[in-house]
Amino acid sequence: MTDLPLADEQLLFTPQPPQEGAISAIFAFPNTYTVGITSLGFQVVWATLAQRPDVAVARLFTDGHDELPANPELLGFSVSWELDYVNILQLLESLQVPIWSRDRTSDHPLVFGGGPVLTANPEPFADFFDVVLLGDGEQLLGAFVDALQAVRGCDRATKLRHLAQVPGVYVPSLYEPRYDSPTGAIAAIDPIDSDIPLQVEKQTYRGNTLSTSTVVTPHAAWESIYMVEVVRSCPELCRFCLASYLTLPFRAADLTASLIPAIERGLQVTQRLGLLGASVTQHPEFSALLEYLNQPQFDDVRLSIASVRTNTVNRQLTETLTRHGTKSITIAVESGSERVRRIVNKKLATAEIVEAAVNAKAGGLSALKLYGMAGVPGEHPEDLDATIAMMKALKKAAPGLRLTLGCSTFVPKAHTPFQWFGVNSDAEKRLKYLQKHLRSQGLDFRPESYNWSVIQGLISRGDRRLAPLLLQVRDYGDSLGSYRRAFKDMKGKLPPLAFYVHDDWAVDQPLPWDHLAGPLPKSTLQKHRESAIADDGASPAMDAIVTPVG
Repeated sequence: MTDLPLADEQLLFTPQPPQEGAISAIFAFPNTYTVGITSLGFQVVWATLAQRPDVAVARLFTDGHDELPANPELLGFSVSWELDYVNILQLLESLQVPIWSRDRTSDHPLVFGGGPVLTANPEPFADFFDVVLLGDGEQLLGAFVDALQAVRGCDRATKLRHLAQVPGVYVPSLYEPRYDSPTGAIAAIDPIDSDIPLQVEKQTYRGNTLSTSTVVTPHAAWESIYMVEVVRSCPELCRFCLASYLTLPFRAADLTASLIPAIERGLQVTQRLGLLGASVTQHPEFSALLEYLNQPQFDDVRLSIASVRTNTVNRQLTETLTRHGTKSITIAVESGSERVRRIVNKKLATAEIVEAAVNAKAGGLSALKLYGMAGVPGEHPEDLDATIAMMKALKKAAPGLRLTLGCSTFVPKAHTPFQWFGVNSDAEKRLKYLQKHLRSQGLDFRPESYNWSVIQGLISRGDRRLAPLLLQVRDYGDSLGSYRRAFKDMKGKLPPLAFYVHDDWAVDQPLPWDHLAGPLPKSTLQKHRESAIADDGASPAMDAIVTPVG
């Protein structure tokens, strides 16, 4: 490992010198410094800890670290990508911390984790963590550290029981899963005794002062960028979308009280600004924000923007982006089929997609990137033809605009209405069909790996029985073949791959994360699922969804 490029970091907060007896902590991102320092969530949690005089925190990445304490009390991980679990295991070993939480003693730090992956479904990784923080750091972090301070002199078991009483703090070892059989579905996960909460509720920050960068560095993946969270969650509620369902309700940063002052602070140290959020352009005062950024004093500012709502791509937006150095824009259309968009609750007409392309070109942009999916529940083969026809229509409507369609495989996510649906085993063929017919028209088609989508599905719907398999996969080299080999080795000890990935689950079947409450109750998600079936018009393709496999 190398030393971090601290001299190049510009901090936008003032770290507090640790007081005597402060909790010694390591906060890790299980990837390289370049990737980790670009994570707004990691930045904010690190800065929050660093501003507490009762905590002495050091950062750790796979390729570098601050000066680390010899005997840390806390070791935290920010987890943004499922497959980074391999790096978590390696970092634990490098610090001589047992991988399994059950093997740790009072000589080892408490290992905690947070972030979207663990908030959605921590169960495949539950046995690697002592504590999982479910939800928003603004709500959780202070209460977690305060609770730990109250029991620092106690034994490990007492600490964990005390922390389990804090809302949103999940201690996996205090919950016991039961299964129908070693290879069957989960029956329930119950607390080990009546002193432990029956259910852990995700904590949601409901304020309108959202996150902003706490550090700017040229070594970030987005060089010298200052990031501002414009909105959190999304009001559209596409039925597959973890980013909207898991983070409800939709919140917008207050324009005059927090958003503009935050932008002004950031532009004192850099000329690159990133506007973040699942649906940035749906900020209720987004037009006013663009007017503010179009003032002459910001002419040299380079502006980047996250994926935007298609029907908000107007001339004001595209001309502003062009003026500030952006050459392309990204929109999520999911499918060229209006029927499929109706199933997933994508409130978007094909004519609006065409209009977005026309506005992108008219506003001076040179490229339009679109995101779609294959294998959406209820998708017919003819829906693929509708996607092909849509791309041809865009090419005709906006000649000269460089069009790219990135396409992934539908993967079910916990706490969404589509969590009961499996990955379509025909999705790989459908990706190849789109590739053949789009590239022959000179259109840029970029499919994501179907095989790695299968692994993503495995982890997103997994339970604790996967932990030994994941460790075995790591030992076998962390390749696609490693998963097949590990499943073969563990046959009879856990369900087959198809159970986790491809099977449609019955709505009355207990889910691995039923003891972890998301923003919406399970009954509401079931109603949204039923709406998807109704929006499909009860077509034959949805028969398997109406009566899923038990």
